[in-house]
Amino acid sequence: MTTLRRALITGITGQDGSGEHIGLGGAPGLNDSPAAASVPALFAGLHLHCGDVVDSTSLFDIISRVRPHEVYNLAAQSHVKVSFDMPIQTTESTAVGVLRVLDAIRAAGLANETRVFQASSSEMFGSSSVDLQNEETPFKPCSPYGVSKLYGHFTVQTYRSAYGIFCVSGILFNHESPRRGTTFVSRKITMGIASILKGERLCLELGNLDARRDWGHSRDYVKSMWLMLQQKVPKDYVVATGKQHSVREFCQLAFAIANLPLQWKGKGLQEVGSCGGRILVRVSSAHFRPTEVDALKGDASRIRSELNWRPETTFTVRFAPSTNSSTTNFSGGTVELVFEMLQCDMRLAGLHPPTLSECNQRIANHIGDAAELLFD
Repeated sequence: MTTLRRALITGITGQDGSGEHIGLGGAPGLNDSPAAASVPALFAGLHLHCGDVVDSTSLFDIISRVRPHEVYNLAAQSHVKVSFDMPIQTTESTAVGVLRVLDAIRAAGLANETRVFQASSSEMFGSSSVDLQNEETPFKPCSPYGVSKLYGHFTVQTYRSAYGIFCVSGILFNHESPRRGTTFVSRKITMGIASILKGERLCLELGNLDARRDWGHSRDYVKSMWLMLQQKVPKDYVVATGKQHSVREFCQLAFAIANLPLQWKGKGLQEVGSCGGRILVRVSSAHFRPTEVDALKGDASRIRSELNWRPETTFTVRFAPSTNSSTTNFSGGTVELVFEMLQCDMRLAGLHPPTLSECNQRIANHIGDAAELLFD
């Protein structure tokens, strides 16, 4: 009879922890968070444990009782701007929390039994001097969040070499989903559009429209986490799509799908995005960070070749452009990131989202010659 493996998931109420693929391999999950009410109903079969990564006692108690085969440490204060407002709390959960998890495993005598995945971040690269970041790229974090993630990253390497714990870090680039937190720019955009369509909001305010990120889908990245814990030798990997888009491009695409094509005017704080003479997007300094990371793009060659991982979800709907963009032919049929997020937020607002066919046609009509810049 096959022994059922046990997985302990910290931060299960986040988009990654609550993702449907975290249990790949038949691993039931266990939650360290008291916020059990926000866990989707499909997780009713999980065993929920109250605890906190800032509390060593509760962590040791849970790990000692559960004796997990795998731990996915996804708990953190993960918002970069908030880390400037709350640097100490960010450090306690995002940096020292990793140390507490690993040391609880060591103290419980599970160094040879438990495998640990740590969610590291592309923000550790910060203002990188190279265009494409991989596992060998020097780290240069620019925020308390990035610094905290780097502390956790190095702690994993230390406990791996010092105590022989099978612990790995996935250097995760930006990844989104309909479960993304509402304070993150991707959800701000899709929720803001839904509010505008419903007449509850006149305009969406954003920060740095020129910031460029490598955006993937949470479900793909969660698969990579599981794969990293199934390998024979522990190793850290960059997880990314290798594609890069700006916040402005995200807006342009999402508004086009909503049948609200944007025209951009002005620069800096005076830049606005309008549709039919109505301003729908403004830039606000309130959303700027004390230090900005202009661009990040990951090179996931190692995990592609060694673990056969690759992202299945692209930035938007795949299509085959014709020579005349005004008569673009779409061969799509795959629901991709921006379309999926907007669909879900429109449904949550009680609206009827566009069909895939309507989405395709709106992109063809509203983006035209610029479409190739937005598509993978």
